[in-house]
Amino acid sequence: MYKFLYYLTFLFWRIVYPCKIVNKKRWEWKTPMVVVSNHLSNLDPIYINAYISEPKKFLAKKELFKNKFVGKILKVAGGIPIDRGQIDLSAIKASLAALKNGQKLVIFPEGTRNKEGEDLQELKNGAAMLAIKAKVPVLPLHIEKRGKAFRRNKVFIGQPFSLEEFHGQRLDTQTLAKAGKIIEQKLLDLKQNHE
Repeated sequence: MYKFLYYLTFLFWRIVYPCKIVNKKRWEWKTPMVVVSNHLSNLDPIYINAYISEPKKFLAKKELFKNKFVGKILKVAGGIPIDRGQIDLSAIKASLAALKNGQKLVIFPEGTRNKEGEDLQELKNGAAMLAIKAKVPVLPLHIEKRGKAFRRNKVFIGQPFSLEEFHGQRLDTQTLAKAGKIIEQKLLDLKQNHE
């Protein structure tokens, strides 16, 4: 039932919120990755889920799961609830398990929507930590603009990159900050290079 509603819902989103995925082949690498993206609106996960059919997991704030119906749909879509107010060990374990099982994990490392929509907000360290712990590449995405009904949007997929220089290191605040800066620069480069 929920799977049927999930596919019906995303058929609706594709009609109402048209989007072009640029360099989609980069997503199709048959390897687990931590996928990082800028975050402009609540529609961002919908663009990624509706236009990239490969099964994936994504982190979503736990508040979205409070509604039982919405929570079921999110779980069918691959949502992992996360408590953004603290270190959420259950979300970390579920994320690492997904990567270990060969899936891609989508994270919006800004942690919340960027209402200005210009420069990136300060990134959280979770994406870097998970990529290093799981020893998987990072795949940057850039969503061109805030979603609007019947206005075509674009999602640009960058080149996957590795954080292997941090493998085996103690993942303290300083190390994660350095890795996070690399992720930030890759996202900024992707934004600038397509403009």
